[in-house]
Amino acid sequence: MNTINNTDFETVYFAGGCLWGVQEFFKHLPGVVCTQAGRANGTNTTTQGAYDGYAECVKVIFDITKVSLNKLIDYFFEIIDPYSINKQGDDVGPKYRTAIYSEQKAHLTLAHAYIQNRDDADKVVVEVQALINYVASDAEHQDRLTHFPDDYCHIPLSLLHKYKVD
Repeated sequence: MNTINNTDFETVYFAGGCLWGVQEFFKHLPGVVCTQAGRANGTNTTTQGAYDGYAECVKVIFDITKVSLNKLIDYFFEIIDPYSINKQGDDVGPKYRTAIYSEQKAHLTLAHAYIQNRDDADKVVVEVQALINYVASDAEHQDRLTHFPDDYCHIPLSLLHKYKVD
């Protein structure tokens, strides 16, 4: 992922189960500039080694003049089961937890408010936390479903490409 310097661009990290589907979904959303599959809030600085507490996530760089963070969270809630702890589809374990991470306090405040304003807020188990560590996934995981569209994905195909413009 190239570094993008634009004051209209911001970055947020979404963990929603297997990162392959989350990346495939987000990369086609209006206002999303680019995505990168990765790991959030583990302790390692590489992808090598034993599980270190990370959540599979997707780094999403978006243009705030074209899409709001609130709208991105709306999209995110379309593809997750917000009541499921450490499980999305057939993917089970803490690395498949649902979460919104950011280095910007304003993003976290907005995400907390978004959840609290839902009618089902008392049931939602989506983490909202500061991003303290991010490691990009290995090359074979980047844009995986673009390169291998028949691989497993917990997101139904009709929803996965709902916003894709050909």
